Amino acid sequence: MNTPSHAIINLALLIDQKPQAALTIAIGAILPDLPIFVLYFWAKLIQRLPERQIWTEMYWQPFWQNWTAAFHSIPLAIIGILIARHYGWQRVEILFWSMLFHSFLDLPVHHDDAHRHFFPFSNYRFISPISYWDPKYHGRIVSVLERLMVLASTLYVFPKIDSWVGKGLMIAVNILYLTNFLYPFFFAAASVTGERG
Repeated sequence: MNTPSHAIINLALLIDQKPQAALTIAIGAILPDLPIFVLYFWAKLIQRLPERQIWTEMYWQPFWQNWTAAFHSIPLAIIGILIARHYGWQRVEILFWSMLFHSFLDLPVHHDDAHRHFFPFSNYRFISPISYWDPKYHGRIVSVLERLMVLASTLYVFPKIDSWVGKGLMIAVNILYLTNFLYPFFFAAASVTGERG
């Protein structure tokens, strides 16, 4: 699932529990993908590697796979929740809940790029029959469903968020998703019109 989707959907799932913790929920939703962002920016901006090499070689190196697995680990998130609850660290607990929900949402939509969600206790990868991005594994359908979930979550969360920055980011994500979805249709229509003209 796309990282901005996690933030908005997790807000819809958790905002009623801790309305004042919206930023913590959003950070927890984004945090599991942090190693992937660090890898990408390091490989692209410092190493200047091509996209293909980043995703077919660098991403699969044990160092990056272990960090990604740790940040997507369901058991480690649960341990974090239990420790935070024990010490009464409410914000830290909600952060780990949001990380846990990120992993639960990722689990059914990763095929070739499945994470090790039970690291470090197991290296098992659930290879889902569907993918959030790969058309070979129903990626187009899953992508539409993801965008609809984000739109529904935005409509639910929008009145509960006090920050105009937060509201603006939710609007921006939905516009980006809508534009990305509609672009091929307009591009195809424009090329057909251009051929006729």
